Order: sequence, then structure tokens, then C-alpha cells
Amino acid sequence: MARIRVVTDSASDLPEDEARRLGIDVVSLTIRFGQEEFVDRVDLTPEAFWAKCKSSKTLPETSAPSAGAFQAAYERAKADGCDGVLVLSLSSLLSATYQAATLAAAAVSEQIEVRVVDTQNVSMGQGLIAIDVAELAATGATLGELYERAESLLDKSGVVGAIDTLEHLIKGGRIGGAKALIGQVLSIKPLVELKGGVVAEAGRQRTRAKALTAVARATATHAPLRRLALVHGACTDADVTTLRTLAADIKSEFPIIVTDIGPVVGTHAGPGIIALTYVES
Repeated sequence: MARIRVVTDSASDLPEDEARRLGIDVVSLTIRFGQEEFVDRVDLTPEAFWAKCKSSKTLPETSAPSAGAFQAAYERAKADGCDGVLVLSLSSLLSATYQAATLAAAAVSEQIEVRVVDTQNVSMGQGLIAIDVAELAATGATLGELYERAESLLDKSGVVGAIDTLEHLIKGGRIGGAKALIGQVLSIKPLVELKGGVVAEAGRQRTRAKALTAVARATATHAPLRRLALVHGACTDADVTTLRTLAADIKSEFPIIVTDIGPVVGTHAGPGIIALTYVES
């Protein structure tokens, strides 16, 4: 029976209890506020990040992990007796994380086999793929079988969200296909989605309530779902409760996961981001 370690990065917003349950190794990106640098989820929790965003005069920036950070994860897997490693990275069009993971894989090629998959996704759109693949890994699946499973999920996974401000996306250069929204920020509640690995416009609504309803409806068009997650950053309890209630009507094989959006995605999406992420059946 094969023993394969699943590795992902902190942009996945994977809940710590899920990573621990499935033995997923999470490689952290870094966050900078001016001259201060923090390791995501190690030096800076999501709660601390949002508090710092509120008090900081400058917008944060993100940096991909070094190839060395990934290499250390692969070497841990080897030391633990694993037969191989499958890496699930955030979209290569949003970060150099995929490239770092690939470089590290080449560096350890004589020690352990590593295969890297660009999920073309982010946040729990990426995290749900990691969960699905790691659960299969727990059954003793081979590295090849896990790679094929991950590849099969790329076109079945996605993120649909509502944001309160485009300031972070615009200044961070991650606006992609949502450029048409610029100049109308004050009059609308933008909807965004990950499309082709980049952020794209998914619609616009006049109120927050309508935006949340639109997020749920857009996600429901992909049902039946295998997995579903609600992610949010610095949102009110009312917004989270409303979207969770709306999502309850969406058919999913597994219970919905509700978790925080961390510093990596939060840096670019800004406070008030709330989204549904999914993997189709």
C-alpha cells in the first residue's frame, strides 16, 4: 500500500484541523506590512491579520514560499517514510508558488518522487481539492492515481465571492478580468470568481444582501456538489449566517465547511470578502 504525502500552501485557507486530520503539510507564504514580514499562519493568524489591516496605513503584500521551504516539506515526507509527494499549489497565474514547488521537486528527484499540480484555484477552491485528494491518499492510492484524481477536479472546482472593496485587488494587480468594475466601486457590490486561474468579474449587485443571494445562486448552478465551503474575511456574523443559510439549499455530498480567509487571499481581496467554494460531483 502506497504512502503518499499531500502538500499544499497556505493560500488554500485549509482549516488546521483538516490538515492535521489528513496529514497535509501546508507550506506558508509570507506577508509584508511595510518593513515587517510575517509567515502566514505561523507568525500571523487570520484574526491578527485583519486587525493589522485595519490599523495599518499601507496595504499588505504577499510573497511566494521559497523553493527551500517546499524542499523542506518534501524532505520531511521522505524522513517520515513516505513513498512520494503530491503538491497542490494555488494558481500559477496569481503567484510564483507553483514555480517554487516545481524547482524544489527537481532538487529532490533522486530522494523522493514529487508531482506538482497547479490547481488554477485559491482559498478553499484549492483547499477542497487537497482534502479530496488526501482522503484518497489515506486509502493507499498511488502517486499516479492521486495525480489523476487532482487533475480530474480542476475543471470541477471553483470560487464565487462578493467583496466590499476593489482597492486591494486593484493595487495588488490581481484584478484580471474584473477591470470593468473599476470606477463603479461606490455604486455596486462586485461579485468575483476564479476563471482560468485569474480573478474575473461574476456580476454586480446594488446591495450586500442581493450580492450574497447571487453568490449562492451562482454556486447552485454547479450542483450537485461533492464538496462545499464558505470562506470569509472580517465579515459580520450576520453575513456569514445569511450565506450559510442560503448555501444550505445547495445539494452537497459532504457537510459544508466554514472557515476564515487568511492573509494571502485577504491581502488581495480586502476586508468583507465572503465566498462559496466548491467541487462538483
